[in-house]
Amino acid sequence: MRPLLCCLALVAALLGRCLACPGPCSCSTKKNGRLLAECAYRELQEVPQGLSPNVTILTLSANRIGRLGRGSFAEVPEVQSLWLGYNQIAAVEPGAFSSLLHLKNLDLSHNRLVDFPWQDLRNLSGLQILKMNNNRLAGLPRDAFRRLRDLRSLWLNDNELTTLAEGTFDQLPSLSQLQIFNNPFNCSCKVFWLKKWSESTSVSITGGGSTLCAAPARLRGRPVTDIPARLCVAPSAQLTYLSNLDSAETREGLTLSLHCSVAGSPPPEIRWRIQTSGRRLEIHGPNVARDGNTKQGQERFLVFKNGTMAIPGFSEEDEGTYTCLAVNDVGTRDVSVNVALAGARNPAEDLLRDDPHAGDLGGQSCSKGDEMDPSGAGEKLVIVYHVPREARSGAGGAVPRIRLGMLLLALGALLCC
Repeated sequence: MRPLLCCLALVAALLGRCLACPGPCSCSTKKNGRLLAECAYRELQEVPQGLSPNVTILTLSANRIGRLGRGSFAEVPEVQSLWLGYNQIAAVEPGAFSSLLHLKNLDLSHNRLVDFPWQDLRNLSGLQILKMNNNRLAGLPRDAFRRLRDLRSLWLNDNELTTLAEGTFDQLPSLSQLQIFNNPFNCSCKVFWLKKWSESTSVSITGGGSTLCAAPARLRGRPVTDIPARLCVAPSAQLTYLSNLDSAETREGLTLSLHCSVAGSPPPEIRWRIQTSGRRLEIHGPNVARDGNTKQGQERFLVFKNGTMAIPGFSEEDEGTYTCLAVNDVGTRDVSVNVALAGARNPAEDLLRDDPHAGDLGGQSCSKGDEMDPSGAGEKLVIVYHVPREARSGAGGAVPRIRLGMLLLALGALLCC
């Protein structure tokens, strides 16, 4: 008799655990077998404890919850639908949602969210509906939704979004509905991609006519899709060689000067990327001030505001690839040149030996300002020391003043992109 009573007690305990329901909530089993915990409109200030681990639908809407902690939903790992709208949630700890692997519907609308632990969404690969509208979100990381391949409906309207990173919605293959209206978008060229994307996507952008520009003043009140194309032009770049040493006499060696001319709207920023055998360096913007002083640690490569970079005393250590990047809100363009210092004895033979295509030039040389076919981009720009005949025949071992010349082979004087 006693074993039977023990078994009955165990069964009762298990049933009680399956049907556990906190006092403020009401729990029931739906026709499809899902367990619903209805905790809406209860004036709750936190997620109630004592929920059954079998709960698949949890309704916590219209309460006074202000914070979600890391373990707030630890008791309901099977939940598929979680409704948290119309609360006062202002803070969400990282990890609050990351364990809800079965979650399909998440409603966080009408709260006070300024930020969110976006990394939590990476584990929610089955999420289909995400509502974050009517919050105070001011920005989204570009990869916020990158693993939500089943997401069908995304609500971001009525937030404080001023811009969106290009590609924000690219990794949502199932997305069919998007709401982003009633955000104060700054219609700089940073959101021009959104105009182009909305014109080509099959996603239904609900309330698209209310997706308006709040800035700049000339576009205020106009739909984001009406940003004039002429205001946003992808950058272009041209790389030219400059030198005033062709007729100069010097003992100090060669100064290599490259000039990057850029165009686009808004005007592109010029950056330089330098790759030699001994270093890799990126220079963002000029490092030479108006008074001629350079930033500490950047004295080797002199970058000026007009797009010119100078390398005084160019030597074999400086051989490598020099890249000019033109960057604006629409995109990036780059153009590169490989710079090598030819041997002083017979640089033409050095070039022919290293580059079988160089012989096609037939010994042609280019002076400053010559234009050549830019299809040769990526080949060598060879710097040649030209030693005049009188210097080679100097007597007595004296070191004469050497006249420097420049020969641009294979690549030519102009590169463009």
